[in-house]
Formats: sequence, structure tokens, C-alpha cells
Amino acid sequence: MAGTDDAGLQSAGVGEPTPARGVSNTANAGDTAGKGDNSGAARTPARLSAVSDAIAALTVTDATREATVAQLNADEESSQLLDDGKHTLPFITRLYGGLVMLLGVCAIPLIIYELTYSIRQILDGKVTIDALALPFILSCVEVVVLIADAACMAVFGIQLLRSRRRHAARWAYALMPLTLAHGMLSLALEGFGTNLLGPFIQMTILVALSVTLDPALLQERQLQWHLKRMDDHVAYDKAVQENMLGRDQSGKGYISLDYFNIFWLFVVGCVVGLAIETVYHFVLVHEYQDRAGLLWGPFSPIYGCGAVILTVCLNRLWRKNPVVIILASAVIGGAFEFFVSWFMEAAFGITAWDYTGQWLSIGGRTSGKYMVFWGLLGLAWIKFVLPYLLRLINRIPWKIRYSLTAVCTVLMLVDIVMTLMALDCWYSRVSGVPQNAPVTQFFAQHFDDAYMQHRFQTMTIDPSKSGRIA
Repeated sequence: MAGTDDAGLQSAGVGEPTPARGVSNTANAGDTAGKGDNSGAARTPARLSAVSDAIAALTVTDATREATVAQLNADEESSQLLDDGKHTLPFITRLYGGLVMLLGVCAIPLIIYELTYSIRQILDGKVTIDALALPFILSCVEVVVLIADAACMAVFGIQLLRSRRRHAARWAYALMPLTLAHGMLSLALEGFGTNLLGPFIQMTILVALSVTLDPALLQERQLQWHLKRMDDHVAYDKAVQENMLGRDQSGKGYISLDYFNIFWLFVVGCVVGLAIETVYHFVLVHEYQDRAGLLWGPFSPIYGCGAVILTVCLNRLWRKNPVVIILASAVIGGAFEFFVSWFMEAAFGITAWDYTGQWLSIGGRTSGKYMVFWGLLGLAWIKFVLPYLLRLINRIPWKIRYSLTAVCTVLMLVDIVMTLMALDCWYSRVSGVPQNAPVTQFFAQHFDDAYMQHRFQTMTIDPSKSGRIA
């Protein structure tokens, strides 16, 4: 709590803090009064009062923290008692658990049967497939994900039936990434539609149950959040005094990889990356081209994600030899660029860039030239840009940093989701799919082909390149 103590005394008007603040300040005040400095004597009661107020505030904080910790421990014991099976879950929740268990248990043999049937059809020559085709590969991955999801759902249902709240909540957390993966694969194979309704409903129920399964668990999380807020505020004050705000306090890396830093690095990377690419293209071909990657705002999420990935991967290399950083950045950047190009083509048939014919071109998705650019960009980012950027990000005041970040996160998610839906409808129109649904008609009216082509000037759509099966 030293950081809070220093901050509190300094904000109260005390000068340089010393280990024995109260004695030192009182002695100084007495010496000043003895010398006949009336102004010093007049300030002494105010200074002592300010110190007392700061200590009182600190004592309240300590008392609050101790009470919160005690409550957290009590709730831990209460949660364990609730988890003994004697306090059953509501009937509707246990009924849902039984349905989920049956669904999971029945889904596994059905998936295996469908898989066996398909293999027999292929071996008998009734069905011809291309094992290297993208739809086939994605379908195989989806089968693996579905089997894992069904197994976890069966266990999750059993935990609900047995009223094992804590275990059920943990299995809900385990199911969330599987549900997300299922949704992404379904998007790549079938696009936006009713196929995403199942994963969306399942994710919504999982989130709701993970919060409401155990009231004590919910209260425990709330108390932990308050404790974290206290710790964050103390760490914030201490970091400000030590000029280490936003830095990795362990010393292993340069930046603290918390959500606040990561999100704003993503946002800045989106904007700065878009600006650099726009200027580069203008200088190279003397033509302005809109290189934005989202429907609204000057954002290119490819550069935002690239900035985050480079930061995370290079965080512990910031003291290394520049050559090591350049090589690592080149490999990371090239791999990331390759994956993004592949996913855009698999999901929407979109080609945003093509480096075919360039030096060390890898399928036209990346090349040696741009890997070198990624390497130099990574070195500049981690050595020169990040320190200044960190100071800029941390100018966001403490009182609004969490709320502002939450609001901006929601706005960014809305922009990303609307962009994905607009791209999917664009793909459907190019593919000749009738736009009869209200959603597709909305996008056809407000984000038609001309609008999309003007907004995403570097993108072209070829449905034959996508990995969709429908």
C-alpha cells in the first residue's frame, strides 16, 4: 500500500515523502514556529489536518480491503457448501441439463455414423471428393470440433443434473471456445444464415448459466472485481510515481499485456496501419485508394491484429539484438498475413492482395518483400513506437479508462459484425443467391455492390475460390 500512501500524502500537499512522515512533518512545523515564521505556523494545522485526512482515507481503504477479503473467503466456503448436491438447482435448469446430456450422448454416435457412412460412400465410388479441397478440409475440422463439443455437452448436462454448480460453470467456460470455433467453421462453410443460430443460442445460454449457476460464485466474482480495482488503483499510483505506467512490472517483458493496453494498441494499429498503407500506395502509384477494412471509421483490422500479435510475441524480445527482432517479426508477420488472406478467401471468396510473381511469394498470400517490411516494422514498433504509444494511451484518466474502453469495445464489435454480415451478403449477391430475407434486403439496400466496391477498393470476390459447400 506504499503507492497509495505516497499518492495520498502528496495529493494532500505534503512535500517529499519520508519513512517517518508524521514525525518529520511535525518536527519541521515546530522548528518553523520556533523561528517566528508566522506563515509557517499558520500552515502547520492545515498540513497536519491534510496528513490526518490522508491517513484516515488510507485506513478506510485497508479496512474495506480486509472486509472484502473476509467476505471472499466466506463466499468460497459457502460456494463449496452449495456444491455438495443438497442445494439443488431449479427444475428448469436441471431439465435443460437433462436435454443437453441426451443431446451430447446421442450426437456422438450420430456424428460417427454419418462419418462412417460418408467414408463408405467414398470407398464405393459413389461420392468423389478432393482431399485437398478447402471445403473437405474445413468439414473434417468441423467434425472434430462437433465431437469434442458433444462430449463436453454431455458432461456439462450431467453436472447440471447433479446440481454441481461450480463444476457446471467450469464446463460452461470450456464449451465457449468450442462453440465459437463451431460458429466460425459454420460461417466459412455456409456463410451467414440460420446455421449460426444454434451456436449463437448455445453461446448465449452458456454465458447466462456461467453467471447464474451459483449465486455465491457470482458474488465471488464481484468481490474479486472490487479487489482487482483496488489493486489496480494502487498499482496505477505506484506506476505513475515510478514512471512505469503500463509497463511489465515483472521486468520480463516491456509492456503489461492487460486488456486495456491490448485494446488500445489494436485501435491505434488499425488507424496508423491504414494511414501508412494509404500513403505508401499514393507515393507508389500516385493514386488515392480507400484501404479501410471496416464499414465505418478509419480502421484496418489487419494492422490492428498485426500490432497486437507483434506486441505479444515480441514483448520479451525487446532487449534482444535487432537482427533477432527483425527475423522474428518477419516470420510472425508473414504467417499472419498468409492466414488472413487464406481465411478471407475461404469464408468470402475475397482476394484483398496477390503477391504472385514477387520475390519469395508463398501462394501469392505473402512474399519475401513484405516479410522484410514486417521485420523492419516489428523492430521500429517494439523499439521506438511502443514507448511513445504507451505514454499516449496511458494519458486516459483513471476514472474513465474502464468505462471508455468498454464503450469503445462495444462500438468496435458492432462495426466488425456489421462488416462481416455486409461481406457475406455481398458474396451472396455475386453468387446469384436470391436476397429474399429481410436482413439480406436491408444490406442490399444500404450496402449494395457499388457501395461495397467503393468502400473496399482492394477487394475482389470470386465465389469459386471460397470454401463454402453451399
